[in-house]
Amino acid sequence: MSTKTKSMTRRGLLGAMGLAVVALPLTRFLAWAKQPAKQVGKGWATGGTAAMTGASAYPNPFTSQVGAACKLTCEQVVGPCYGSTKVRKDISEGHAGLPVRLAFRILDETCKPVPGASVDIWHAGPEGVYSGDDQHPLCNPHDEKARAAHWFRGVQTTNDEGRVDFNTCFPGWYKSRTVHIHFTIRIAGTESVTSQLYFEDSLNDDILSTQALYNTRGVRDTRNSTDKTAAPDKQGDFVLQARKMSDGALLAWKTFIVRSSTGIPLCDASSEHVKALMKSGVNPADPNTFPSEMLSPEN
Repeated sequence: MSTKTKSMTRRGLLGAMGLAVVALPLTRFLAWAKQPAKQVGKGWATGGTAAMTGASAYPNPFTSQVGAACKLTCEQVVGPCYGSTKVRKDISEGHAGLPVRLAFRILDETCKPVPGASVDIWHAGPEGVYSGDDQHPLCNPHDEKARAAHWFRGVQTTNDEGRVDFNTCFPGWYKSRTVHIHFTIRIAGTESVTSQLYFEDSLNDDILSTQALYNTRGVRDTRNSTDKTAAPDKQGDFVLQARKMSDGALLAWKTFIVRSSTGIPLCDASSEHVKALMKSGVNPADPNTFPSEMLSPEN
């Protein structure tokens, strides 16, 4: 690793990579207990996926045609917080939060559905912390409860229409990152694309400022426009479409276009910040390559 990279501060490197995670006081984790499902502020539901009382009637968001040309979904960094997962539709493990139905459609370059594709997703909980004990502790610092859990991680296989659904809760923010969801799509066991998804900032502002578990954490330090993970001119390609359902849950959806052959070069949507770090020897998927000062607790 270069001298220049080693001299970077932990705060600066994390900010550039968009991978910072901050420890939260224990009192904020007491809110993890499952809350009664009910309607709150501006019609949003709370209490986790149990509040999705109208799920059977949610509309199909994929009724429109994609168009004559299907543009490949581009790559962004996997990040250091990927870990073991479970095959399941509901990935919340009873965690409280604003309920979300994520609907994804996988198509190939000819706009045809890809059945049997594996869609693996993971994201932080409402408190901005990842679960799992098989990634670096920076993903859930000083929190044994989070390390013992597997919430907000799951994998599903696409049906004949190329679709998968997940029931989850709206992700929380953490230092130097906008609200986001990670995903990896595999075909016949081979990775096709790994990238990240975002919500419109207006939606983030509404939920983070008004809803329980989200509105007690202060103002987030990063918006979509200041996040340094995706290239600014490509970030819009990863913004989820979304609509509030009658039961107060959020329906969010996205169509992904994947390679029918892994021999096709993958387009890259990473920012220049991330590319520069990778050239310097930092592997965003391997914390062992991070400068030692980055991995030390920050006061």
